[in-house]
Amino acid sequence: MPTDIPAYGLPPRNRRVLLVRRPAGVPQPEDFGIDEVAVPEPGPGEILVRNIYLSVDPAQRGWASAEANYSAPVALGGPMRALAVGVVVRSRAEGVKEGAFLYGWFGWQDYAVVAPTAIVQRAEAAIPLSAHAGLLGINGLTAYLALTELGRPVAGDTVLVSTAGGAVGSYVGQIARNLGCRAIGLTGDDAKVAACVERYGYAGAYNYRTADWAAALADDAPKGLDVYFDNVGGPILDAALRRMAVGGRVVQCGTASIASWVPAPTGPRSEREVLTRRLVWSGFVVFDHVARFEAANAALVGWYGDGRLVYDEDIADGIEHAPGAIKALYAGENRGKKLVYVG
Repeated sequence: MPTDIPAYGLPPRNRRVLLVRRPAGVPQPEDFGIDEVAVPEPGPGEILVRNIYLSVDPAQRGWASAEANYSAPVALGGPMRALAVGVVVRSRAEGVKEGAFLYGWFGWQDYAVVAPTAIVQRAEAAIPLSAHAGLLGINGLTAYLALTELGRPVAGDTVLVSTAGGAVGSYVGQIARNLGCRAIGLTGDDAKVAACVERYGYAGAYNYRTADWAAALADDAPKGLDVYFDNVGGPILDAALRRMAVGGRVVQCGTASIASWVPAPTGPRSEREVLTRRLVWSGFVVFDHVARFEAANAALVGWYGDGRLVYDEDIADGIEHAPGAIKALYAGENRGKKLVYVG
């Protein structure tokens, strides 16, 4: 049973955050609108979920965009696709009880009528309810599975992480440390640099906006980087590739620094680095690894219980904060996992 369950009511109307304009790059507040409709009724085999925490994730940029992606874009005029933590208030589906807390595809709205296939996980672990959208949500799962399945770190490895103070990166540094590795972080401001070292398990961290981090790696990683966990792409990726060790692994988890993929951006050629350093460069989408979610959760909950894994949250109060949340996330304004409380 989750802990720290906040108060939540059952409002008579359903507020929805709609995608009203296809964004050019990072979604802006004016790309969204908020309406109110009647609370939907579940049909046979469906459940009615009352959302409590709406998740804000970098992947929502791609879901809102018309650019080619690994999933179909959100329909204009419909609720913004989003993960959320909520409670079942009415169930007509076998095996889903009223009063159960869930994490799934419930959208940016007060209520969602969904089939059980929309459930990603049941929020049952004895951790704060909000942490089921972060620590045990796609952020914690991505950090653990991308690092262990694709990065394949071994004790003594040096691991470089971009957006090291973010909702995924903050876990990657701690997981690397727990596996006996030495983690180095890159982030965009001095406060996050301090948090990386003092709170998130990094042996060192740099503000990529002000520090010559690439040159500093000559001292920090004289034998090269064994793993690069990349969330940004662009010039930082270009520089990191040229500091990889022979046999290094690059985990491509995001491309946040690229403003648009139409037309395709150009940059330094990387194939010579991949060849001569014998690199393995892999892309990661968390939902390709659903079969490993249970094992990942067990490891994350175990480390959290032992005090070897901490998390931070940035929670806005009120659905009216959702339209500007993705913009704030890409601007690096969040301090921890970004959520919107709508209970």
